[in-house]
Amino acid sequence: MGRRQRHNEPKSGGNRQAKIAARAAEREELSTQPRPFAGFAGECDMVAMREFVPSATARLTTSTQKRDITLATVLPGAIAGLVRDDELGGEAMVGLQVQVHGPDPAADLAYAVDWASRAGGGETLTTAHTDESTPALEDVVVKDAPLEIVVHGDFSWWLAEGAQVRPEIAQAIKNADEVMMPSARVAADGIEAAWWVDAGEKAHVRWVRPEDEDALFEALARVHSAGGLHLGEGSRFAGSFRTHGVLVPVFDLDPEMHHQEWAPGLLELDARLGEALAKDGPLSSDERASRDGLRARQVTLR
Repeated sequence: MGRRQRHNEPKSGGNRQAKIAARAAEREELSTQPRPFAGFAGECDMVAMREFVPSATARLTTSTQKRDITLATVLPGAIAGLVRDDELGGEAMVGLQVQVHGPDPAADLAYAVDWASRAGGGETLTTAHTDESTPALEDVVVKDAPLEIVVHGDFSWWLAEGAQVRPEIAQAIKNADEVMMPSARVAADGIEAAWWVDAGEKAHVRWVRPEDEDALFEALARVHSAGGLHLGEGSRFAGSFRTHGVLVPVFDLDPEMHHQEWAPGLLELDARLGEALAKDGPLSSDERASRDGLRARQVTLR
């Protein structure tokens, strides 16, 4: 187990105690708020990276800019954070898919980012240990900064250039590579967090959407009733799931097609959903029937 930087006890002082009390109240509210990354420019991709993207990284824009910090889907051993040895560049990294997590993913990430900004070369953070003194995520990460995501075809980025590879690390990378399904982020102007995966017999697009869940679900029902809930020939709507307070429509796809071939279909569907979201008034009887059918194929991850 790696070393974890010891967390200092809160110091006395009126202003500090007031801030701690306010933050505790905010965290209590967040514990009942299912949308932990709301308000962040990269919210939908952060949700995707935490829930189902196998291997991707993005550079975080931190409030202090003391050092560059890389956000990763998962780190070796599913730990919360690490800082590479100084002679290997000293890169700081934090993971979203962790072995042990608390009830608030934003608080876990904030703890890891705060730790990574101060930790020394060669240190690791096995688990986030949040408390009232843990900063809010918006205090350590700039909310409106976009995420420039790099998708990796394997886990070789776990190793710093020039690092000596121990046999157990090489085996861990090999094991992770073997179970990873090919994934990609579909790139299209105005399309956020549409993630393609090759699952073998089928491919899928999981599209994390930022709209209010209920409003988006009604829009999906309107589009479905009109026969437009698809990405074009070779695709079909498979269902949806809720996670972290957002809705994720899922489409089954022809696995022979390249992931970027679905970009036009995503743009067309996005336009149809936009029109449906702009409509006022109750659903028609056909749209209500579509909504009931869609709800029957919906699950909640968390």
